[in-house]
This record gives sequence, structure tokens and C-alpha cells, in this order.
Amino acid sequence: MLIESAKFTISAASLKDCPKGDLPEYAFIGRSNVGKSSLINTLLQRNELARTSSTPGKTITMNYFLINEDWYVVDLPGYGYAKRSKTLRSAWEKSLWQYLKSRENLVNLFVLVDSRIPPQEKDLTFINELGEAGIPFSIVYTKLDKLKAIEAEENIKQFEAKLLENWEELPSSFQTSSVSKLGKEELLKFIVKHSKNWYQDLQRKL
Repeated sequence: MLIESAKFTISAASLKDCPKGDLPEYAFIGRSNVGKSSLINTLLQRNELARTSSTPGKTITMNYFLINEDWYVVDLPGYGYAKRSKTLRSAWEKSLWQYLKSRENLVNLFVLVDSRIPPQEKDLTFINELGEAGIPFSIVYTKLDKLKAIEAEENIKQFEAKLLENWEELPSSFQTSSVSKLGKEELLKFIVKHSKNWYQDLQRKL
């Protein structure tokens, strides 16, 4: 896919602040510093469209980016550790789940998982909660360039083994690197396919 245009449109603090739901949306989420902003910038072929930071918990709103005037990327607040108050984190979590459960034009949620580290309970819990809520999602393993292939493979196998303790089959997944661009084309092809299906379903409903 050629990214002809990519522009920031709005920061939404809650579901009511989100744009009109007339375009397909693809949301990205993960624990703090998982490489979310870097992956979004790589995917959209822009250097600093989504801001990166070494400070955990920097993203505190749902940031919308309109792509090719045709679909949205939504950069969601991270879960897990953040240098914010417990009250504020609780409010974010409430807004997040309202969005995930109620946003009808949310086509897919990409859950980013750091391939460099062993399975983290926060990731596993969040993914299990998504499954229980029936929210469409895929797992995106990040930072594959930061370690040897055999080490990444082992960490991913461990993560999948943990998932299979609760899942009959594994969710769809992608392996990515913002440095080598690994997984970029696969993610874009996924978005193209599902956007086409979304528009076809919309036409059938009209």
C-alpha cells in the first residue's frame, strides 16, 4: 500500500470525543515503551507523526491519524506502568474499555508485545480480557532486530505457550521491527484487506 497522506486529526480523551465513526479504524496498544510510536511511524512512512518518548506513559489520549482520507490509525494510551496517578490511570482504563467495546467501526486492535523479554502477566491478562469481550485483535511482536532470531523465536514460543493455557487456538500475529521494517508490508496488507471488507459490509447495510 502506498501511504499518500497521513495527518493527525484529534486527541480524544474519551469515547464521546472520538470522530464520527464513518471510516474503519485500526488501533494500536501495548505496555509503555514497547515501541508503539516507532512502529506507527514506520508503518505510515513518516518520521515523527506519532511522537516517541523515553518516558513511560507519555500517551494519555486516543490520538487519531487519518490515512489516505480512507481509514484511521488510533494510537491508544499504554497499559501497565505509567508515571501518573492511580486515579488518572483508572480513568484511562475505563475510557479505553468503553472505546474497545463500543466503537463499532474499530476493525482491529493491534496489541504490541516486546519480543525481547519473557511473557509478561499484564500482556497475557489484557489479551485474555480482549478474548472474553469478543474484541477483534492481533498480536504484534516488536523489536525483532534487538536480539538474535533464535532468542526472539524462543520468547515468542514461550508467550504463545502461555496463551494456549487459555486459548484453543492462537490469535493472528505479526513479527515486526521499526529498524529493519520487518512486518510492515504484512500489516499494511492486513489493513487493506479488512478495510475493503468493511466498506463492502457497509454497502450491503445501506
